[in-house]
Amino acid sequence: MAGRYGRPRSVLRMRTVAGQVFLLQLAIVVLLVAAAMVALVLQSRSDSEREAKNRSVAVAETFANSPGIEAALKAANPTLVLQPRAEEARIRSGVDFIVVLNTDGIRYTHPLPDRIGKKFVGNLQPALAGEVTTEKIIGTIGPLVQAVVPVIGSNGKVVGLVSAGITIEHVSGVVEDQFPLLFAATGAVLLVTTGGTALVSRRLRRQTHGLGPLEMTRMYEHHDAVLHAVREGVLIVGGDGRLLLANDEARRLLALPEHVEGVPVTELGLDPLTARLLASGRTATDELHLVGERLLAVNQRSTDQAGGPPGSVATLRDTTELQALSGKADVARGRLKLLYDAGTEIGTTLDVVRTCEELAEFAAARFADYATVDLVEAVLRGEEPPVTGTGTDMRRTAFSGLREDTALYPLGKLIRFVPSTPLGFGIRMGEAVLEADLSAYTGWQDQDPDRARKLVEYGIHSMIAVPLRARGVILGVAMFWRSEKPEPFEEEDLSLAEELVARAAVSVDNARRYTREHTMAVTLQRSLLPRVLPEQNALDVAYRYRPAQAGLGGLGGVGGDWFDIIPLPGARVALVVGDVVGHGLHAAATMGRLRTAVHNFSTLDLPPDELLWHLDELVARIDQDEAGDGSAGSNGSEASVTGATCVYAIYDPVSGICAMARAGHLQPAIVHADGTAVFADVPGGPPLGLGGLPFETLELQLPEDSRLVLYTDGLVEDRDRDIDEGLTLLRHTLADNADRTPEETCEAVLKALLPTRPRDDIALLVGRTRVLDSSRVADWDVPPDPAAVRRVRAAVTSKLAEWKLEEEAFTTELILSELVTNAIRYATGPIRVRLIRDRTLICEVSDHSSTSPHLRQAAITDEGGRGLFLVAQFADRWGTRYTPDGKVIWTEQPLNSGRE
Repeated sequence: MAGRYGRPRSVLRMRTVAGQVFLLQLAIVVLLVAAAMVALVLQSRSDSEREAKNRSVAVAETFANSPGIEAALKAANPTLVLQPRAEEARIRSGVDFIVVLNTDGIRYTHPLPDRIGKKFVGNLQPALAGEVTTEKIIGTIGPLVQAVVPVIGSNGKVVGLVSAGITIEHVSGVVEDQFPLLFAATGAVLLVTTGGTALVSRRLRRQTHGLGPLEMTRMYEHHDAVLHAVREGVLIVGGDGRLLLANDEARRLLALPEHVEGVPVTELGLDPLTARLLASGRTATDELHLVGERLLAVNQRSTDQAGGPPGSVATLRDTTELQALSGKADVARGRLKLLYDAGTEIGTTLDVVRTCEELAEFAAARFADYATVDLVEAVLRGEEPPVTGTGTDMRRTAFSGLREDTALYPLGKLIRFVPSTPLGFGIRMGEAVLEADLSAYTGWQDQDPDRARKLVEYGIHSMIAVPLRARGVILGVAMFWRSEKPEPFEEEDLSLAEELVARAAVSVDNARRYTREHTMAVTLQRSLLPRVLPEQNALDVAYRYRPAQAGLGGLGGVGGDWFDIIPLPGARVALVVGDVVGHGLHAAATMGRLRTAVHNFSTLDLPPDELLWHLDELVARIDQDEAGDGSAGSNGSEASVTGATCVYAIYDPVSGICAMARAGHLQPAIVHADGTAVFADVPGGPPLGLGGLPFETLELQLPEDSRLVLYTDGLVEDRDRDIDEGLTLLRHTLADNADRTPEETCEAVLKALLPTRPRDDIALLVGRTRVLDSSRVADWDVPPDPAAVRRVRAAVTSKLAEWKLEEEAFTTELILSELVTNAIRYATGPIRVRLIRDRTLICEVSDHSSTSPHLRQAAITDEGGRGLFLVAQFADRWGTRYTPDGKVIWTEQPLNSGRE
């Protein structure tokens, strides 16, 4: 209907009775339609689930009761018989899958062949009890209903299971078919309702003219509130430029007299700019006008839009106090922004020098023209600084500014602050110093008069010095200088500098403490790692160890990667590489414990799998002990060793066989003499400390000049590189450098794979195999006859003469006589003697007995028991190692220099 001044009024915006009735009826219809749609969807879903359940049960029961199902389940290959039948039944029945299972839940059939033989996902217990069960699950193909039906054998027992399933989507769709009809009915109801309401509304408008008593009262209340209650001035000016209405706030702000209605706005005594704005009627948004001593924000809009009466409405808002507060708020906001940015840009690493550089760079760019940071030398070394900075030398650590050629102390300069100067006194007391005008020479120049004069001549006119203080000690001092900015530093700048430096001091102290811990961990770890390679002829070995980059958000620093080369009896050598989860002192100490344990276990000459088993038991006990005495961290994980990995390999240069086992570690790499590089398929065992699972040993024949490469995951895994990519790159690098020496191979691998900032330790061990010449090995079979001892002695003497080792003949005969005699007397099975000429002369006597001889002190009256004692006296080393079919007793005799 038409509103005042002939403007049309929207039905939806009316506050008449007719409009309210229309909106109420429309809302009811919409709610009814929505309820009907919800009910339809719910009913369709319920019907869909019921239909899916019925169909899956029917298909499963039909297939389970089909002829020949029991015989197929008992066949040698049930899948061969049942898979075609199941797929044909599935296609004809329209279900998504028919799966035949054994009573252990292992699939015999499945639409996806790669899932045959895997465990069925679902509840099988009711079906195993002879009942039919259904369940609704969310599968890889969506929500579905599956039924599990038992297959009852001729003996009345459950011999198998059949599961059929169908997605709910396949049996749904009823509601979609009814949507067009529902929408059509809804539209018809809305049209009828709208038409009826429009007729009622037109009749009510004609009788009331669109206004009622309540609306009239409300309009008067609003008018009165505008005139007297609101705290914003309101002026209504007619099209002829005369003032039609001014509320109380407008009268106060403009100092208008009592009766001004009908007076032209140009005659109200306002300033010309404000009068011209009000008389023009133009649109204005927050225009500032000075009226007397008040600063008013004026907004003005025309009233003749959309057919209204000519004129304009202006609102006035007093912004005098707001303008002053806004200035202070801008300053405070700028300071908060500066401190917030400092928190994100200073202390991004755990490096002391870099943190100081970030402070200097930030302050020079955002706060001063030049900034310097001087630190106590103990802080640079990661040590605890003295309690106060009195008499402490400081070294200039960071500098940043507009130019480099200033009179300020250069980087690296060792500075001793004079205690009698304001700056020296402030550092001693831990208080900031403000020198607003350096040219006044208020005593600060006593630090270095010549340099002070050059600073002032250079144009530096103002300075703030703030000690870096953390945990009650002075770490250094930060100094800010101004030259290009004309305004000097003020007290507000001093408080801002103090807060900025206080935050930076915490970062510097954290970096210092991290540096100390990192240095201690590096020292500890390097003391625990091998310093020199042991002497051995089995392998030409090279190694590299790289600690992680310190300060990478707590992820860097020394970790628990370690390696070792251990000579073993029989000219053999063991290579071991391990990795302890975590970083820091605990990881380094744990690494040392494990390396010592491997050394101890290796003296027992155990196979790789048995050694890892013993190491696993040791780690489990360490974890239990540390958990028991409360040494673990707050979450119980920091002190735990569980997660340590290890790979252990034994290479025998006589046979060329390498036996390897691993515990959660990456596969070793093998580079053959022809240049091909592969990863050894060593059976994977669990990480150390889990316990209960066995380890397996892989034996490989490695020809001479093959490369055995052991490494930790830090070499191939990085934040920007997937581990598979790293392994591929390692294999290609090894293949491309197959003709290099182990040292050159290590360098090439690190050059290709070492990250710019390693986040984890890297241990790399490369060994080139050597095969002992057959002329340096001799062996004999010994019959179990005491008379054979003489023949063995003669053969050994002849071989030693051939090797030009006549001086060792007597000792060797004595040792072998005792060992062979003991083997004939106490052992079983074939007896074999082997001599190996390596760095030492190695004698080995093997038999099939698992009983090991023990050294004992024979009594004076004993007739025997002294033979092994003599062996221990004449041999440099001796011992026993067990083999799968017996044992080997070995001795080592030193050779004269130059004859080995």
